[in-house]
Amino acid sequence: MKHIGVLTSGGDAPGMNACVRAVVRTADRLGLQCTGFYRGYDGVLSNEHMPLTRFDVRNIIHRGGTFLQTARSDEFRTPEGRAKAAANLRALGIEGLVVVGGDGSFTGAKLLSEEHGIRVMGCPGTIDNDLFGTDYTIGYQTAVDTAVEAVDKIRDTAVSHNRLFFVEVMGRDAGFIALRTGIASGAEGVLIPETTTDIDRLITYLRTDHQKKRRSGIVIVAEGDDSGGAYAVAKQVQAEFPDWDTKVTILGHTQRGGKPNAFDRILASRMGHAAVNALMAGRNREMVGVQGHEVVYVPLEQAIKHHARISPYLLELVDALS
Repeated sequence: MKHIGVLTSGGDAPGMNACVRAVVRTADRLGLQCTGFYRGYDGVLSNEHMPLTRFDVRNIIHRGGTFLQTARSDEFRTPEGRAKAAANLRALGIEGLVVVGGDGSFTGAKLLSEEHGIRVMGCPGTIDNDLFGTDYTIGYQTAVDTAVEAVDKIRDTAVSHNRLFFVEVMGRDAGFIALRTGIASGAEGVLIPETTTDIDRLITYLRTDHQKKRRSGIVIVAEGDDSGGAYAVAKQVQAEFPDWDTKVTILGHTQRGGKPNAFDRILASRMGHAAVNALMAGRNREMVGVQGHEVVYVPLEQAIKHHARISPYLLELVDALS
């Protein structure tokens, strides 16, 4: 193998730049040519790319987002689109592709490889931490840090004004961010998609505080919770406590941005390095993961098909401490 490509796809995540940097510098160390594609698979289809050397990725390890940019490509979802992408890759002499993204990006990489023989390796870049086969995904820890910092600030206002805040964090299908944010910020309640929300139980708990004149509090709500989100929950609680000043804050895309923390920089660097070494060793259609302290390789089929599970212990912990 003499030439590899790299792209970032799907939602951006802090640490993607660190991963691309590791891919490029590992390739350089091994004497490989490396090409970066702009805006994910869209860049492969439109032939928007640039050669990347170790000097092109200086001073990016600390930057949030992705300097290669990212997008979701409808054309690449079609067999015709993937055939065009494969032809473009072959015309450039690219023999292997590192894809940094989530399950949608990995699905595309798997199909590209199966249909056209392009070797692919995936690095899990998503703040949701919901990919099977790895303890952590790139960007997750930074997103939790960002959410906790925001909740700490909101609590200052909650206490000062005797307000009950419902804070909605990202997690359409997974409650990892909500659960860890709730534990770290000392929230009074955490609502996540993986468990059925019992509004009556939440109201009973809050009534105890209300009766004891403790009027401030924080409830963390994952955006994909079955209750309908923070506004829906706040409306039901407000109906039970009309004299309680209830507020809603949606953290939204602030959780995606910002400088990656040290954990994510190191995690992303390990994964990018391992992905290039895996391609050189002849591996294909796998995701680089970290389990415990070890780098592992998980078939893309498994990473896509299965869903990472919430720790029962953390569910028990948040229930005990809230």
